[in-house]
Amino acid sequence: MLDLNRLKALHAVHVYGSVGAAAEALMVTPSAVSQQLAKLERETGATLIERNGRGVRLTDAAGLLADHAERILALVETAEADFEALRGAVVGKLHVSAFPTAARGLMPQALSALRERHPDLQINLSEREPERQIREVARGELDLAIVQDWLNRPMAIPDGLSRAMLIDDIADVILPAGHPLADRREVSLAELSGDKWISSSPGTVCHDWLIFTLRSAQLEPEITCMADEYPTQLALVAAGLGSAIVPRLGRDCVPEGVRVIPTLPRQTRRIYALWRTDAARRPAIRAAVDALEQASRHLEDGWISSVRS
Repeated sequence: MLDLNRLKALHAVHVYGSVGAAAEALMVTPSAVSQQLAKLERETGATLIERNGRGVRLTDAAGLLADHAERILALVETAEADFEALRGAVVGKLHVSAFPTAARGLMPQALSALRERHPDLQINLSEREPERQIREVARGELDLAIVQDWLNRPMAIPDGLSRAMLIDDIADVILPAGHPLADRREVSLAELSGDKWISSSPGTVCHDWLIFTLRSAQLEPEITCMADEYPTQLALVAAGLGSAIVPRLGRDCVPEGVRVIPTLPRQTRRIYALWRTDAARRPAIRAAVDALEQASRHLEDGWISSVRS
């Protein structure tokens, strides 16, 4: 009988194109994937992997088996979801991913609540960029993802996926204290003509959004520093090296030497949970979304209290 874990390893190599990429997706070591493939070769009596330069390629036999593996794994997943729904119990494993600021600012409270309410539920959390999360949820490699897009630049969601809005995260302009507009209560982006900017790395959602947003305000951005962590961006602004736009979820602590100023219009990113529609009957999915919604409300209440004070 074919082993499901070995079929899963083969399918991952088929989807991602290499042993290393498959290992990253499965959250195991490349050696573990190679061992599973070697065992599957012995189990089937067929050559499945051939050397191709520094990498590997799947043989025709492996491609055929990978196609069957995709259907088998989908059936197993459906059976598990149906059984969980029948029992009505929040049990099993839940593979969850979040983009970095949500993993730090939202997930700890939600996961803590889930562990307290449902001790038999095992949750594995990983950090991913939103585009990758969407692909992996659609493929069934993730059960639930916390993703983001921006109100002025929405992200396309494939058919077959459902989502629940969690929170609107307002992004403000961060200026050095000595900036000419640092004492303003509000500022339009067009007024920041000539500023140097601090950004996330090219290819990330927030970098691409910043470029799009500044150009939409008739500004050609001059990026002088790039850092993916928002606390690093804040420190660079404090050093007078440029301006930045930072969402509230990314601002754990605002250093001295900077000014946080709302924009006109407000810059808003939407944070939401994403899962496969056919998995919605799983009690674990529903419980996780409920915990995330509660954590989001608590976070938003804290923001409102901070503004009022």
